[in-house]
Amino acid sequence: MVTSLVFKKPKKTCNDRNCPFHGDLSTRGRVLEGVVVSAKMDKTVTVKRDYLHYVPKFKRYERRHSRIACHNPPCINAKAENRVKIAECRPISKTVSFVVVEKLEEK
Repeated sequence: MVTSLVFKKPKKTCNDRNCPFHGDLSTRGRVLEGVVVSAKMDKTVTVKRDYLHYVPKFKRYERRHSRIACHNPPCINAKAENRVKIAECRPISKTVSFVVVEKLEEK
């Protein structure tokens, strides 16, 4: 499968059709980093992203976070507290529009 964005291919293989490496899911758009906070769903993880938001009135930044539901292919198999890179894809379900493409740190 040819993806528009280039990532390191995982060592393991899988037969998941929603895998950007071994299936037919293409990635596009945003590429983000975050920490997996929950891996309790089947083939889905919740990734928490921390970022700063500027408040013009006080001329300061405030810390914010967002939680993004991401598809977790069996070849990557990210667990809780892993730092991961996620990429945007077509909507897989009602809440899932991102896929885990790389594990950056394992805990």
